[in-house]
Amino acid sequence: MSIGSISSMSAASLAESHANHSLAATQRLANQYLSMQPPTGAPGTGAQLADQSQVREKFDAFVGQSFYGQLLHEMHKTVGKTAYFNGGRAEEAFQGQLDQVLSEKMSQANASQFTGQMFELFNAQMQAGNR
Repeated sequence: MSIGSISSMSAASLAESHANHSLAATQRLANQYLSMQPPTGAPGTGAQLADQSQVREKFDAFVGQSFYGQLLHEMHKTVGKTAYFNGGRAEEAFQGQLDQVLSEKMSQANASQFTGQMFELFNAQMQAGNR
C-alpha cells in the first residue's frame, strides 16, 4: 500500500466523517427545535419568543459553521503549500481543528445575515411536521 493510497483513503474517510457529523448536527437541531415547541393550542407568550431566538441562534450557528467549514475545506484544496510557511504533518493534523474554530468565529460574526430565509423555511417545515 503506497502513501498516496493511504492519503486518499484518509481523505475519503474524513469526507465521510464530515458528512456524518453534518447529518447528526442537523438531527440534533431538529430535535432541539421540537423540544422547545409549546404544546399545541398554547397561546403565544414571551417565553415562546425567547425559545424561538435560541433556536434561531442554534440554526445560525449550524448553517454558518457548515457553510464556512466547507468553504475553508475547499479553499485549502486550491492553495498550494509554500516552501517557508508549511507546517508539514503537524499542520495537516491540526488544520481541521483550526478550520473549525475559524468557522465558529466567522459564523458568530455574520451568519445571521444570510440565514434569514432559510430559517423561515426551516421553521415552517418544523411547524407543519408538528401538526
